[in-house]
This record gives sequence, structure tokens and C-alpha cells, in this order.
Amino acid sequence: MRFLQAAGLSWATVNTVLAAPAKYGLDRTLRFKNDGTFQLAVFEDLHYGEAEDLVWGPQQDVNSTRVMNSILDNETPQLVVLNGDLITGENTYKHNSSHYVDEIVQPLLDRNLLWASTYGNHDSDFNLSRHDILKREQKWSNALTRQDVSTSSSGVSNYWLPVYPSSGPAKTPELLLWFFDSRGGNYYQQTTVSGTSVAQPNWVSQSAVDWFTSTRTHLCTKYGRDIPSLAFVHIPVNAMLAFQQSQNDTGVRPHYEPGINDDDPLAQQGYTAGQGSATNDDDPVYTYDGEDIPFMQALLDTPNLMAVFSGHDHGDDWCFKWDTKLPGMNLTGNGLDLCFGRHTGYGGYGSWERGSRQILVTKEMLKRKAVETWVRLEGGAVSGNVVLNGTYGKDWYPAVPDA
Repeated sequence: MRFLQAAGLSWATVNTVLAAPAKYGLDRTLRFKNDGTFQLAVFEDLHYGEAEDLVWGPQQDVNSTRVMNSILDNETPQLVVLNGDLITGENTYKHNSSHYVDEIVQPLLDRNLLWASTYGNHDSDFNLSRHDILKREQKWSNALTRQDVSTSSSGVSNYWLPVYPSSGPAKTPELLLWFFDSRGGNYYQQTTVSGTSVAQPNWVSQSAVDWFTSTRTHLCTKYGRDIPSLAFVHIPVNAMLAFQQSQNDTGVRPHYEPGINDDDPLAQQGYTAGQGSATNDDDPVYTYDGEDIPFMQALLDTPNLMAVFSGHDHGDDWCFKWDTKLPGMNLTGNGLDLCFGRHTGYGGYGSWERGSRQILVTKEMLKRKAVETWVRLEGGAVSGNVVLNGTYGKDWYPAVPDA
């Protein structure tokens, strides 16, 4: 509670936002379906707004919209997660940079779907503001994205959402969804003394971690138990790199962690080369120095957190079970599953078939801390269907084509 007050928030404020259906005329309450299921579709790295003055730039956005429509024609999620890099901010103009949100969410509005966003490193630049993206999203009652931490260092998209039973009053959630801002990119309308853009650190801030741990404790007290949860953050944590590099130089095992693994080594929180450098005054810093350790520790300390989903590295879409002390790390995993999504947008690098990670939980699966997940590809096929349960990492699955 003290942290919320310091951030200019209160539980009354948060609860008012969560109880918005009457205000907006749309039922914004997330619920399990009558059959006991809840499904999410994750759109990663859409990268709208690249090269808007050239023919190929707007065409990429048309292609990305086609991908989303294809996915949503084949899947029936109750919530869509826009998990970072919605817009390529370094290519946009100040007067219209956040307007790309309108194009991004049109397939969701057409289907009256609810959505929630995290912001990525490309969602901040000299002409693009995270706050303006949030304001643009919140034009529509379908947007559940909000800002629960208002410190200057926290980024914007740190918040949580409850998922309630299929019927009855929305009192005690069956599932919690956590959203984090891993920041990155450049600060809006700021320059150094030499006239260059001012880089923003690219990891979940300590202020967001403090909010997370405080809120987690409050919710446990409020509901009398640690409710099962999932988390979303754009840039992956260092444990994913440590795992990727730990398999006797053979990479991620294609039959046990199925998925493409072409961004090898991947770029994690705190690593800045090639993605907008954090700075020491005006000198770029290109090293990883454990910046995300407090965030990783907070994730491990969260009872009933089942899985964390990231994007950022377009050439990776595998999951792994963090249940050991990985090489080069002081933290020991507790069985938490960490997953990449699939590159959804035609903006950004990479020629792999576009798609969207799907996440399915059932009330029965929650009792076993299990999650089913797969990638729905643009062409309609399903890729990498796995069950994240106690034996994931030991169970054999078909390999995913590297395409």
C-alpha cells in the first residue's frame, strides 16, 4: 500500500479501473468460458510504422494486419496480448507516431475483443512516447492496458489483470495476469549535450519490481491464497540466454524445447548492443551486468507463477523449464517456464513465417500448474504444441521446422 501511495495510486483507484464495464458500456471483465477454459493470443513485435514514406513500409503494415486477421479467424481467444514493439519508433514522426495504434487494433475492434499491451524497446524514441501509445489505446473500452507505476524510471506498462470464474460475481479471480515494461529505446523528445537521443535502460526497473512484490503480497492477503498467474514482458530475462548457451554448445533441444532458435545468442534485458544503448553519460555501454537480477528474483519468489512470455528476439519461439542453477548465474530456477512468442509483424528483421503464440489454461490444469501453448502460423498450421507441466523438458515433441 505504501508503494502505491508513493506512485500516486491507491487500491481504490486500481479497483475502479478494473470495474469499468458500467462506465464504458462494454463488459471488460475477463472470465473463464463456461467449459472452464481461458485462452490468450499473443501478438509479438508488430513493428508498425517502418519506412512510412516508402511503398514497402505501409505494405508491411497491411501484411501484419493480414496475419492478425488470419490468426483470429482460426483461434477464439478471450484476450489478445500485444507484447511489445507495437511500433518502430525510430521511423515515425512526432505528429502521427502513436496513430499507428488505430491500425494495429482494428482487427480486435472488428471482433469486439479485449486486449492488453506491454511496451517494447521500439515503442520509445525521440518522436514516439509510451504515454502517448497508452493514451491512444485507451480511446477504446476494449483496451485493458494501464499504468500502475508512475515513477520516472518505471516505464509505463506495469499492471495486473484478474480472470474470474465463468459466472457469478467478480470477487475472487481464478487467474492473475502480470504485465511488465522492460523499457529500452530512447526517451521521448530528449537529447544529450551532443544532440544525440537519450537511451532508456532496457530492463524492468527496481521501482516496477517493488510495485510487483508489494502488489503480490497485497493480493495474497486480500484473496487468502496465492492465485495462479502468468506474466508478460517484451525483452526476455538473462535466464533464457543462460539456458540457450548451456546445452553443450548444441543449442536448444529441438525435441524437448521445440521451436525455432535462430537468434543465438539472444539479446536479453540489460544487453544493449544493437538495440539502443544504455549510456554512461554519452559513452555507450554494450555489456550485460546483471541488471535484471532483481526482476528474476521477484519472479522466482512468486508462488504459483506458472510461465513468463517474451518476444524481442524474432528468431526464437521456444519454451524452457528453469529448474536448475544455470551456468554463469547465481539464481536457481524453481520450475518456472519461460517462453518466447512468435514474430507476428512484417516489420522488423526476419523472414520466418509469421504467427502468434496461443496460451490455454483450464480450471483443471490450474490445479497442476499446467499450461497448454502452441503457435498458430499465418498460413493456418499449428506449430510447437506443448504442455508446460511438471515433466516439460523431459517430454518428447516433434521438432519445429526452421522456417
